[in-house]
Amino acid sequence: MNPFEMRELGKSGVRLTKLGFGSAPLGELFVRVDEPTAAATLKAAWDAGIRYYDTAPYYGRGLAEIRCGRFLDLKPRSEFVLSTKVGRWFFPPAKPDAFQSEPWAGGLRFDHVHDYSYDGIMRSYEQSQMRLGMNRIDLLLIHDLDFWFHLTEAKVAAHLNQLFTSGWRALDQLRSHGLVRGVGAGINELGMMPRFLDMVPLDFFLVALRYTLMEQDVLKEEFPYCQRAGVGVVVGGVFNSGITATGPIPGAKYNYKDATPEEIDRVAKIKAVCSAHGVALAAAALQFPLAHPIVASIIPGAFSPDQVRQNVDHCRHPIPASLWSDLKSQELIAQDAPTPQ
Repeated sequence: MNPFEMRELGKSGVRLTKLGFGSAPLGELFVRVDEPTAAATLKAAWDAGIRYYDTAPYYGRGLAEIRCGRFLDLKPRSEFVLSTKVGRWFFPPAKPDAFQSEPWAGGLRFDHVHDYSYDGIMRSYEQSQMRLGMNRIDLLLIHDLDFWFHLTEAKVAAHLNQLFTSGWRALDQLRSHGLVRGVGAGINELGMMPRFLDMVPLDFFLVALRYTLMEQDVLKEEFPYCQRAGVGVVVGGVFNSGITATGPIPGAKYNYKDATPEEIDRVAKIKAVCSAHGVALAAAALQFPLAHPIVASIIPGAFSPDQVRQNVDHCRHPIPASLWSDLKSQELIAQDAPTPQ
């Protein structure tokens, strides 16, 4: 597979490299990352040929945006696509000495509020411009408006109503005035894509964790719904927080938590099939989502140059069709899942 082939994102007109760069690790999601390593990681991505970079205010509470902006500011603006997110804006904590950075291992010491109103989205967008040091952002995503963060139907419904009655006007203005080229939503769980599409005309979704070697439930309703609407998809969390990159090792992470014995066992079976065909587990994990026709790009994260180069090599590694048929015959992936040719 050529990881630098360009694909159009839904009907947005925006074209992305099939392999993009996810910057959550540069916000120090699990480990601290020093400035030279962060810069070298971004340089490795650029030198390899990656031209799509995704970030967010929440990643390290502003740190990932600062690092991405500092690096990309030196590159020709017409040569890359940049996405970031709205739905939170940041302010100094009331008690700085007692402030806890969780879930980030490091990051900046700023507190935040969720705000999907017109003023909140504009404030978030303008704060991102300043952190990035850029006056143009290509793709803007509604971030974390789901049960993963808001927990109850009452809270999710209230935020959706705030978005529909107020915040969407900001996003529609930014898009219609050409200040952003596409508007999407970042989704962590099932059921939210139809709710969004029934409410607002999005261009795409960033689907985190839900279309991977480990999970394909979106094939039943969500992806067909997107196809009918002409909505594109970017896949984040292709390794489900790490387990299909590291394999079934002690302490392997699955969807931000320690993997259960059942999850470890399933990954071990998938890895055994991959090994029988001479393919690294991570290569199968990276290439699998891109076989779906609405998926434009995958955005694995990295916190070192070697991880970037490994991702590129895994994307290029040839995978025989028999590997995918074996995974299906052992019921390790969905029977109706499109697989790479």
